[in-house]
Amino acid sequence: MRLRLGLVFTSFATIIGSLFGIMAGAYALGGLVEDWGRKEFGIPGFSHITNILILMLVVVMVIATLLTMAERKWSAWFQDRTGPNRARLSIIPGLGNRPLGGLPHIITDVLKMLTKEAFKPKNANTFLFNLGPILAFAPVFALFAVVPAGPTLKIFDHEVMMVAANPDFGLLYLLAIASLAVYGTAIAGWASNNKFALLGGIRASSQMISYEVALGLSLVGMMMAFSTVRLAGDDGMAVAQTAYLWQGNIGGFDIGIPAWGIVLQPLGFLLFFAAAFAETKRAPFDAPEGESEIVGYFLEYSGMQFGMFMISEFMEIVVLSGTLTAIFFGGWALPFGNEWIQNLAFFKAHPVLLGAFFGTVFWLKVIVLIYVQMVIRWTLPRFRYDQIQRLGWKVLLPIGLVNLFVSAALILWDPSLRSMALVGFVLVAVVIFLTLTPPRQVREAAQKHDHDDGHGHGHDDANGHGQDALSANTH
Repeated sequence: MRLRLGLVFTSFATIIGSLFGIMAGAYALGGLVEDWGRKEFGIPGFSHITNILILMLVVVMVIATLLTMAERKWSAWFQDRTGPNRARLSIIPGLGNRPLGGLPHIITDVLKMLTKEAFKPKNANTFLFNLGPILAFAPVFALFAVVPAGPTLKIFDHEVMMVAANPDFGLLYLLAIASLAVYGTAIAGWASNNKFALLGGIRASSQMISYEVALGLSLVGMMMAFSTVRLAGDDGMAVAQTAYLWQGNIGGFDIGIPAWGIVLQPLGFLLFFAAAFAETKRAPFDAPEGESEIVGYFLEYSGMQFGMFMISEFMEIVVLSGTLTAIFFGGWALPFGNEWIQNLAFFKAHPVLLGAFFGTVFWLKVIVLIYVQMVIRWTLPRFRYDQIQRLGWKVLLPIGLVNLFVSAALILWDPSLRSMALVGFVLVAVVIFLTLTPPRQVREAAQKHDHDDGHGHGHDDANGHGQDALSANTH
């Protein structure tokens, strides 16, 4: 037991230390390239290039790769069974009989994907068949470009933004690029020249298109609340959420209720999370690729082409968690103490470490939301396809419209957003009450059981005596 707790503690410490070191390196490298770019070319913004390399190619890709193993470990934990632990690195001295937490399985997966034969059906459209995995992977990878992973700080006398790109149309870019992923599924199913793959592609495409409407509506409330569609920058949603709706101060330590999106728009959060989860096509929304429903749209793909479909699915999990963090959970900010931390003399003297601290906070939030998605994926059974469509069109869409009109009215009535937060608290209380209240069928069954327990012995005695008397009379 002590060994297991020590392993868990060591793992958490390793994750936090790695994230802190990566974010410190990202800020330091960003400051250096900004200084070099201004001196050599007189052009700012070179740090965005290093952010693409570090945030997207390193952090997002590494987390997505590790999720291939984490999902197996967590699913084994949920189902009370042994997870991946058989692969060994026997070629390395001293590690021949150590499972290393299942990490060697990632190496075996990579080697299998790279060396497995890439099969293509005889009558498949070669160009579109090869284009399908690229169109499924590229939009997902590009989505994280507008998600800020840390605050904008002055490093080496130059401002460094911890985001790959900060266009004026941030959320619109998010919605536009996310809609491109539907082409990958449709083309992959059609170009395979397989009727089962074609049907899977049609199902996936119709599901993704159905939930894009609810996805956009769920974000309009946040756009109106902060009067911006940007995520990063001084006027972005991440910075706007560092403000307090109600604020206090205890010995210089700021505390209060922050203007996080989950406080202002809890219903918008639920709508966005449900719609985005359906867009990822993971359980319980995995009917397009579920064996019990229909053969998937990537039926004919093998080797690294199949690997691209698989890794894009795990990247969607990371991107969704990062987007949720930036829009609804304060981005890189803590719910309290942000001003106090930024005013500490140590962090003022070392802004790189300040950025690394807040960047680590952001990624820890992302990891928690990833775990929540894994819990849902391994808890709920697969929905039927008609249930998926009904949820999108008859539940999420009407609720999204109502949420939009109510949010607009509250903002016009109280621009301070406090009234919106109060309504949000009421909605959260209602959701908690409905979640904890058993369904009517369960309550009726419990009442019937209690009634039978209270009167069962009397009925049994009466019936027993009657049967005995009848038997006596009969004899």
